Amino acid sequence: MNIEKARFNMIEQQIRPWNVLNQEVLDMLIVVKREDYFPAEQKSLAFFDTELPLPDGSKAMTPKLEARILEELALKKQETVLLIGAGNGYLAALLAYRARHVTVLESSSDLRDLAIGNLANNHVSNVDVVLADAFSFKHTGTYDAIVIAGGLEQVPEQLQKQLNTGGRLLAFVGQLPTLTAQLQTRTSGTDVSTRNLFETVVAPAVGAAPVSHFSL
Repeated sequence: MNIEKARFNMIEQQIRPWNVLNQEVLDMLIVVKREDYFPAEQKSLAFFDTELPLPDGSKAMTPKLEARILEELALKKQETVLLIGAGNGYLAALLAYRARHVTVLESSSDLRDLAIGNLANNHVSNVDVVLADAFSFKHTGTYDAIVIAGGLEQVPEQLQKQLNTGGRLLAFVGQLPTLTAQLQTRTSGTDVSTRNLFETVVAPAVGAAPVSHFSL
């Protein structure tokens, strides 16, 4: 398998057509190598438009969804990020490449250990992965960006309060089978604006109020 050809095809055939047009984000996908965050038997699949299984039974996001998150957040190098859900560490690595520091809250010890190992093996030093349930953990820091890497009925107010003014929160909100990616921005000390971005499907966030399969 020609890894670089597969990466090029992923970017040009999956990611760019999904409205990821920021050249810095596209260039980052060449530098931060996705295959390095998967085991040997999955490396050839790392460029496919599919959710690959993780050790705890959950699944990694698709490449185009990870890239779209970076596109929408428009991170700056001095900014700090909170990521809820470690996955295999790749999304954290992408965020860390664009931001000053990333804090990850992960409730699965298997995924926490996997992410820490992958980040260390790829020399990513500006990420802390904390074993915690983000929806019950009393975490008091504030951030310039927050990403919730799973579906939920609504964004907890406590997480909105952890946004700095001008901060952005990206979440997947609604009811299965289709959720809406939302970008919430704190415009002042008390006001938060919401913009719907696109529809997608992601697994429910662990620890969040369950996302219903049905509506009344």
